[in-house]
Amino acid sequence: MIKAVQSVSGNLALRGAAWGLALTCIVSAARAQTCQTATDMDAASRSALEVTGKRYFDMAARGDAAGLKQNAIPSLASNFSGIETAVKDNQSALTGTQATVRPPFLLAAEGSQPVARAEFLCGVFGSGGQTRDSAVFVLNGLPPGKYGVAIVDAKSSQDTRTVTMILQQMGAEWKLAGFYARSSQINGHDANWFIQHAREYKTKGQTHNAWLYFREAISLTAPADFMSTLDTDKLYDEAQSVQPTDLPANGNTADLSVAGAVYKLIAIFPLAVGNDLDLIVRYQAADVSDTVKIFQTNNTLIKALLTKFPEFRDAFAGVAARAVEPSGRDFGTMLPMKEIK
Repeated sequence: MIKAVQSVSGNLALRGAAWGLALTCIVSAARAQTCQTATDMDAASRSALEVTGKRYFDMAARGDAAGLKQNAIPSLASNFSGIETAVKDNQSALTGTQATVRPPFLLAAEGSQPVARAEFLCGVFGSGGQTRDSAVFVLNGLPPGKYGVAIVDAKSSQDTRTVTMILQQMGAEWKLAGFYARSSQINGHDANWFIQHAREYKTKGQTHNAWLYFREAISLTAPADFMSTLDTDKLYDEAQSVQPTDLPANGNTADLSVAGAVYKLIAIFPLAVGNDLDLIVRYQAADVSDTVKIFQTNNTLIKALLTKFPEFRDAFAGVAARAVEPSGRDFGTMLPMKEIK
């Protein structure tokens, strides 16, 4: 089973690459990873990826999770609950839409062991980085093999969903190795809306809000977190220009003083909840079994966060704090902004 990397932290490494010469395919000698765009690959391979991607999309639109499982690689089929949930959550939005298959990509990872961090640079790159038809993929724990990336845009009168599928060639068949679906909007707002508001926050000096809104725009622009394009790279550059040093990012924690104690913030990000856009903050906790105590700490931390960063009141409808213990178990508390005094 393939694991994807988070978009913003992943782009940091990608943008740090030395682009140099314009290439149609970049090969890592150490890892032997290659990529072909739709124009690079032969007609039969392109057709097979497009037809398979559309067939698996149609299964998802029908809610046929069982059919997808039967066509999945063994490691994914043995742990398919996440795909089943994604299919169920997106079926109503996919049914009856106008589906368009994008030109696919063909990835090859050579060697005898899984690659901890496989990076594929696809298409033509210039001295400034990506171009209109290029793409970069970063996949964690990728076993050797041949993979396809099939992307389907499903448009309706109210929304556009993008379904990105990773396919792995097994014999003569392309099996499902990953399934990712996302909307192009949050509460009716698309990436351009978030970009506009991010720039407005930047102009007002509210750089924390600007950074968070740019990150949301990147997420809405990229088909999946493990893929970056010219558009997402441009947005990343804008986000980097306002990236704060006092919030967690790129795997780094940030300290927040709460009632005489210092807590390590490990993540902060916007999240659509119903018709609201809330701010989620996750922090380290030794133990979350005493939920009464953690509930109180969460509330105190939320208030401390708003005291330190009052600008969040302009950008979010509420704040949720989640205490996370080393095991990964967490406990969360949410407060509407109007109740945070």
